Amino acid sequence: MLAFTAPILSYSLLAPMLIVLGGALLGILVEASLSRTIRPIAQLSITLGTLVLALVQLWQIRHESSLTAAMGSVAIDGAAILMQGSILLIAILGTMLIADQEHFTGLAAALPGSSQERESLQSGEQLTEVYPLTLFAVAGMLLFPVANDLITLFVALEMLSLPLYLMAGLSRRRRLLSQEAALKYFLLGAFSSAFFLFGASYLYGYSGTVSLAGIRDSVVGGSGNDVFLLIGIAFVSIGLLFKVSAVPFHAWTPDVYQGAPTPVTAFMAAATKVAAFGAMLRIFYTAFANAYWDWRPLMTVIAIITMLFGSFVAIAQRDVKRMLAYSSIAHAGFLLTGVIALNKAGLDASIFYLFAYGIATVGAFGIVTLVRDSSGEVTDLNRWAGLGKRSPFAATLFATFLLAFAGIPLTSGFIGKFSIFSAAYESGNRAVVIVGVLSSAIAAYFYIRVIVLMFFTDPTEDGTSVVIPSVLTRITVLVAFVITIFLGVFPTPLLNFITSTASFIR
Repeated sequence: MLAFTAPILSYSLLAPMLIVLGGALLGILVEASLSRTIRPIAQLSITLGTLVLALVQLWQIRHESSLTAAMGSVAIDGAAILMQGSILLIAILGTMLIADQEHFTGLAAALPGSSQERESLQSGEQLTEVYPLTLFAVAGMLLFPVANDLITLFVALEMLSLPLYLMAGLSRRRRLLSQEAALKYFLLGAFSSAFFLFGASYLYGYSGTVSLAGIRDSVVGGSGNDVFLLIGIAFVSIGLLFKVSAVPFHAWTPDVYQGAPTPVTAFMAAATKVAAFGAMLRIFYTAFANAYWDWRPLMTVIAIITMLFGSFVAIAQRDVKRMLAYSSIAHAGFLLTGVIALNKAGLDASIFYLFAYGIATVGAFGIVTLVRDSSGEVTDLNRWAGLGKRSPFAATLFATFLLAFAGIPLTSGFIGKFSIFSAAYESGNRAVVIVGVLSSAIAAYFYIRVIVLMFFTDPTEDGTSVVIPSVLTRITVLVAFVITIFLGVFPTPLLNFITSTASFIR
C-alpha cells in the first residue's frame, strides 16, 4: 500500500498572492451583503488594505528568495520579488484612480440606453464590483511572473485576463464603445490563450514535462524533436506577445484603451505590462535561453517593427487615449530589446524600465481623467489646446509624464531607455539599438507636439477644463510625478538594489 505524501506548499512564500485572493473573496461578500451607502468606502478600504498587507508580506519574504513553492510550480527569486513589488505598488496607485466612481456605470448588467439603466441612474444605484475584479486581476498578475511551469503560467494568464475583460466594459459614458472594447479584448484574448495552450502542448511533446527547468534541460541535452520545440516557442510567444501589445498582436490595444474606463486603462496599461514581461523574461531567460538562435532573430524583427509601428502611427492620432495606446506599443518594442539581450544587464534594465514606465503611465492617465467638459472626459487632442493656460499645474504634470515617455534626461524614462539600450548593445544587438534610438526620436515628436498644443496654442471656444481632483486622485498623480523625477535624478539606489537582487532560479 502506497503512503500518502502531503504536498509542501510553503504558504509564507505564497502569502502575498493568497492575501490578494482572500481580499477579492471578501470583496464579493461585501458586494452581496452591505448597503449601497457604505459599500464604496468598505470596498475601497478592503482593496487598499489588502494590497498594502500583501506588499508588507512581500517585504518580509524578500530574503527567502531562490526558493520554490507549491511543489515547484512557483519560483520565488529576486526577480520575482521585484516584479511582484512593482505590480503591487502600481495596483495601489491604480486603485486610488478607480475610487472615483464617476467613471463607472451604476449597473453593468443593464443594456445601454435601456429602461433598467435609466432607473439605476435615477435611483443613484452604484455597484462596486470593480474592486474585487481588480484584486482578482492583481492575483493573476502576481502569479504570472513567478509561474515555474506552463500549466501554472496558463492559470495565471486566465486569472489576470478574465477580470480585465469585464472591467473594460464598465464605462459610465460611451457604453457601447466600452462594451465593444470588452468584447474585442475577450475574443482576441481567447485566440491568444488558444495559441499559448497549443504551444504548451508542443513543448510538452518535445520535453515530456511542463516545468521550465525540464524544458531547459531538454534544450541543453538536445533530446527532443526540434520541430516541436520551434512550434512550441512560436505559439507560446504569440500568447505572451499579445499581452504585451507587440506587433502584429496589438490590434486590441487602441480600441480597448479608448473604450475602457480611464482608471481601468491606467491599471491595465501599467500592471499588465509588468506581469506579462515578467513572465516573458522568465521563460526566455530560463527555458529557452540555450535555444536563442531559434527565437532571437524573429524576436529582433518583432521588436524593430513594434518600435517603428507604434512611433509612426501615434503621430496620426487625435485622441489622447489612442495616442497613449500606440505609445505603449512602441514601449513594448523597447522592452523587447531587454528580452533579446539575454544577459544580466538586460534583466536589470527591463525591471527598472517596467517600474518607471508603469508609474508614469498611471500618472498620465490620472491627468486624462481630470480633463472634462459638461458631458464627461474629453480625449480629443484638438480640445486640449491652451490647457496649459487654463490649468498650468495639471498641464505641467502631464508634460512631465510625456517627457518621461520620450526618454528626456532628468526623467525616469531616460534612465530606463539608456539602461535597456546599453544592455542590448553589450549583447551585440546593435541594429535593434539603432532602431530604438530612431524610434525614440520619432516618438519625441508627437509627445512634444502635445506639449506645444497645451502651452503654446490659444484655447478654443469649446475647450475643456480640469476638474478639482479627489484626494486620492491628487495623491496618485503627485506620487507618480515625484517618482518619475526622482528616478530620473537619483536612479542609483534603485538600480543598485535591482542589480543586487534580480536573478532567476535556473
